[in-house]
Amino acid sequence: MPSTLTAPGTAPAAERPAHRDPNVLRWLAAYTSSMTGDSVYYIALSWAAVQTGSPSQAGVVMAVSALPRALLMLGGGVIADRLGPRRVVIGSDAVRCAAVLAVAALLFLTTPGLWPLAALALVFGTVDAVFMPAVGALPARVTTRGQLARVQGMRGLGIRFASVVGAPLGGLAVAFGGAAAAFGLAGVLIAVSLPLLIAVRVRDLPADDTPADDTPAARRGGTAWRDLTGGLGYIRRHRVLAPLILAIALGDLGFVGPLNVGLTLLADERGWGASGMGWVLAGFGVGAGAVSLLLTVRGRLPRAGQVAGWAILAGSCAIGALAFVPGVAAAVGIALLIGLLAGLSGAMCGALLQTQTDAAYLGRVTAVSGLVSLGFAPLSMPLSAAAIGLWGTGPVFVASAAVCGLGGVIALSVPGLRRAELPK
Repeated sequence: MPSTLTAPGTAPAAERPAHRDPNVLRWLAAYTSSMTGDSVYYIALSWAAVQTGSPSQAGVVMAVSALPRALLMLGGGVIADRLGPRRVVIGSDAVRCAAVLAVAALLFLTTPGLWPLAALALVFGTVDAVFMPAVGALPARVTTRGQLARVQGMRGLGIRFASVVGAPLGGLAVAFGGAAAAFGLAGVLIAVSLPLLIAVRVRDLPADDTPADDTPAARRGGTAWRDLTGGLGYIRRHRVLAPLILAIALGDLGFVGPLNVGLTLLADERGWGASGMGWVLAGFGVGAGAVSLLLTVRGRLPRAGQVAGWAILAGSCAIGALAFVPGVAAAVGIALLIGLLAGLSGAMCGALLQTQTDAAYLGRVTAVSGLVSLGFAPLSMPLSAAAIGLWGTGPVFVASAAVCGLGGVIALSVPGLRRAELPK
């Protein structure tokens, strides 16, 4: 596979480690700025919705974006593959920036009620359906296949930075200038990503990564539905991707409920309070961040399929144990372990998804994976809450751990996935 990046008027560049490649660093800065803007946006939206309407109305506003995101995600993958992920990401960030700044101006000038907040959430959900598959497909166009595992680590660091920095920034903006200032800050942070993305050089798809029936010319001659079914058929036939996405789905279903609503209920039951829950979440974040840093520096781990499977299994055991720890200190230690294992399995699964997929299909494959993680997995949160109300935290955490562990069993039992390796 070629190891160069191409752009009009530029000479091919020799391969270098991703964390020392200015092109990859521009992409990372753009991604991190956009994600930080997202974090500030959600703080601003939740604050403005609570201040403007009732708690139930605020909940509806916060949930509005989920429906178009889930319904349109697969179509977003088709668009990302047809138009190219860089172009789609730039367009998506431009739309999100304009929408957020427009609402900021509206809130600054008047008190319009809930309708602009709901409209903004709807726009974000619709754009996210295209943005997320394109974001997942873009790394393969800005670096070589051998650097994609390192890029996954860098992306993980960007996500951790955005979550750690974005929430306090949003809170400070709300405290000093209200929701209008917070929306304005979110728009500025998203806007910063645009010139950086425009400066990112992308490489053309190599001939061996472009199936004959999936070239740009073939796609122009076909329909979007044909592209979608072709992508789903590609996943179904793939000896690694099909079991990998199933393992990701089961891992997320067993992980999201306990580590979101379940942890809140557990902290309340044990009397840890908000500060105790915050320490537990901090332990998780530190563990996940440490794994991202390891991948960024090391660049590759051998036996990626086996590592992912064993990490999912061990992480599921830690999730089950979390419900039985005696105090906050032990819970923080378990959460740190969960963060390490979940970060490791997530990074390995993400890197395998990137390296096992032909680049021409990356948008659609990322869309299917995103639909599983962002569309189906959140359904476990209300189910977990209802189940905890009936049976308590211990049985529900154990059941969730079993579901999560099943993903690890699949990763270790399917030969193609178990033997999967990252490129050297």
